Amino acid sequence: MVFSLLRPLTIQHPPKELSGVAAWVETSKPILPIPVVLLAAWLLWFLFFRNTWRELDQESLSHRAKLLATGKTDRRPWIALPLCALILTMQEYYGGRAYFDLSIYPLLTKLDGAHAWMKLTKYDELYGFAWWAGTRIGGYCAPFLVWKLFFRTDSLLDLGLRTKGFFDHVWIYFLFFGFVVLPMFIVAKSPDFGAYYPFYKTAHRSWFDFLVWEAMYFAQFFALEMFFRGFWLGTLRKSFGSGAIFVMAVPYCMIHYGKPYLEAAGAILAGIALGSLSMRTKSIYQGFLVHITIAAMMDWLSLRHRHSTPLYLFPTDATVPSQMNYAAQEQAREALAVRVETTAVIIFSLIIVFLFVMMLRAHRLKGRRI
Repeated sequence: MVFSLLRPLTIQHPPKELSGVAAWVETSKPILPIPVVLLAAWLLWFLFFRNTWRELDQESLSHRAKLLATGKTDRRPWIALPLCALILTMQEYYGGRAYFDLSIYPLLTKLDGAHAWMKLTKYDELYGFAWWAGTRIGGYCAPFLVWKLFFRTDSLLDLGLRTKGFFDHVWIYFLFFGFVVLPMFIVAKSPDFGAYYPFYKTAHRSWFDFLVWEAMYFAQFFALEMFFRGFWLGTLRKSFGSGAIFVMAVPYCMIHYGKPYLEAAGAILAGIALGSLSMRTKSIYQGFLVHITIAAMMDWLSLRHRHSTPLYLFPTDATVPSQMNYAAQEQAREALAVRVETTAVIIFSLIIVFLFVMMLRAHRLKGRRI
């Protein structure tokens, strides 16, 4: 019975342009996340975070025992969890395109009539994503201010914002990136990802469109890490121990609903892995670097597979080119994309070398202190 229900999903034929591993992944993707998530979760525990989770549970047990012994109640979950639920609900109903079109766009239309520099018609979609990113950033950062009203002695830096020890743990960035980059190149060929990324569908129009979008995208990722891996885990660390990581992974997965299925399923693992990393380092920055590196590469790979990487610095109002001009533009687009990729690889390599040198220096200094 179960097989008959899954059978129509698993016999779908992949698109003709897919072959090899990519075709197999596309064919088996309905059930593929089940063994992958189970195996990867076990590996995270066995190879990386076994001691971290145990230490968190011991810290939580000691904290709650002291509260019970003095007759006090742990009020942190009472405040943190409803606050997080309220913020996510408000973002869902008021932070999307539907609310923007209904309530915000008419206001911008009036302003655009008096300020021609706004160019609302040309950048209509970009304004919509600016609202989306702004509501995410504002919502994700708001709990840090509210928390101080209830727990005045808590330091906000303890909510994942400390930079001390960053280079001691930067090797984990290399490790996580190495694990993710190969699957990313495989799934990037999937039609789901190619059609979905970038969110901003006009990002291919110009470098201005692409770079402004990426800047907003990165900013909301930093706020997202502050919220899920900083505030959520920092406030519930002593209350739930390692359980706080898995509590956080549920809504983190759910905010990916609507995205490609494999990404939403992968968010379960990402939530557990990045959450465990944040708990171990008491910092969100390594996770943030992993997040934006993968996000930028996914956007770029999606544009590359569609042969739609930007060519102009700003949007052009030129008429549709002839077939010959179109072919010439395609050649110019490809040549520019290759130059950009070459430059990006050089810069990324230099950054990797810098981080590696600083990591070695930090470990050497740490050895001297010991």
